[in-house]
Amino acid sequence: MLVSTTERVANAEIAETLGTAFGVVVRARGIGGDIMASLKGLVGGEVKQYTQMIEDARRQAMDRMIQNAHAMGGDAVIMMRFDSGDIGQNMSEIVAYGTVVRLRPVNY
Repeated sequence: MLVSTTERVANAEIAETLGTAFGVVVRARGIGGDIMASLKGLVGGEVKQYTQMIEDARRQAMDRMIQNAHAMGGDAVIMMRFDSGDIGQNMSEIVAYGTVVRLRPVNY
């Protein structure tokens, strides 16, 4: 499945727009990560545990979006975006979303 952040795909045109696909992940930070983040906050720098958690959550959200797009019968997701937010004090929500389309090759 092609996933693009652009609205156009090289050498193809949109044959059909099928709707919006999304994938949602909610992750809770563990107490160990919070303690490490607090210590890191004192001296500054990257909190690698959180960086890895967010990278994993984005990958999982994107995988879920792609599964949704497959179920809709699409062969590409265009205008893909991520959104995120906090839920409570120790949970983060990551959403991947985009427009599901069927593409048709274009010969120039």
